[in-house]
Amino acid sequence: MTTTDTGRRDTALVRRARKVDRVLAETYPDARPELDFSSPFELLVVTVLSAQTTDRRVNAVSPALFAAYPDAAALAAADRTELEEIIRPTGFFRAKTDSLLGLAAALVERFDGEVPPRLDDLVTLPGVGRKTANVVLGNAFGIPGITVDTHVARLTHRLGWLDEATARQPVKAEHALGALFPRRDWTDMCQRLIWHGRRRCHARTPACGACPVSRWCPSYGLGPTDPVEAEKLVTTQGRA
Repeated sequence: MTTTDTGRRDTALVRRARKVDRVLAETYPDARPELDFSSPFELLVVTVLSAQTTDRRVNAVSPALFAAYPDAAALAAADRTELEEIIRPTGFFRAKTDSLLGLAAALVERFDGEVPPRLDDLVTLPGVGRKTANVVLGNAFGIPGITVDTHVARLTHRLGWLDEATARQPVKAEHALGALFPRRDWTDMCQRLIWHGRRRCHARTPACGACPVSRWCPSYGLGPTDPVEAEKLVTTQGRA
C-alpha cells in the first residue's frame, strides 16, 4: 500500500467516524452519564463503585452513601463495617471499600479534600485508572477525555474504527480515537457510543435492523436485520 493510499484510507475513516458520531448525536441528544452525582467528589466515588455492576444499582445506594459521607474528609473517617453495608448491593464491596477509604484519605492528605482536575493526579488515587479519571475530567470539569469502557471498545471495533487488538488496549485505543475526532468532541463521542452500546449495539445480539448507523457499519448483520425483530431488542435505558 502506498503512502497516498494510506492517506486516502485514513481520511475516509475519519469522515466515516465523524459521520457516525453526528448521527448518534441526533439519535441520542440527551446522552450523558447515567450515574447520579452533584459534584466532582460524588462522580469520582460513584464511578469507582460502578465497576462490575450497573449504574442503577450504584444510583440506588448513592443517596444513603452521600448522606453519611458528604465529602472526602467524612469518607476517609468512615467506619469500614458501616461503609461496606451501604455499598454491599454494588458487589465486590470489600475491595470497593478499600478503594473508597484509600482515595478519600489521599484526597484529604494530598489535595486538601478536593478532587484534582488532572489525569496524572487522579490516576494516583486508589481504585482510579485512566477510564475513571477521564470520566471525571470530562463530566465534572469539562476537560475532554476518551473513556474506553467495554461499550466503547466493542463499538469502535465493530464500526471498524479500531482493529481488535487496539480496541482491547485502553491507552492505544485512546490515542487512536483521539486522532479521529477533534479534542472538543472526545467526551460526548464516548458518551454517545456508551448509550448506543447499551440501547442498540448489545454485546450478544445487536439490533442491527433498528440501528441508525447501520449503513456505515462493517459489522451489520451480527444481529437481526429485520426491522421488526430488531426493534424488539432496543431498550430505552441502560441495563438494570
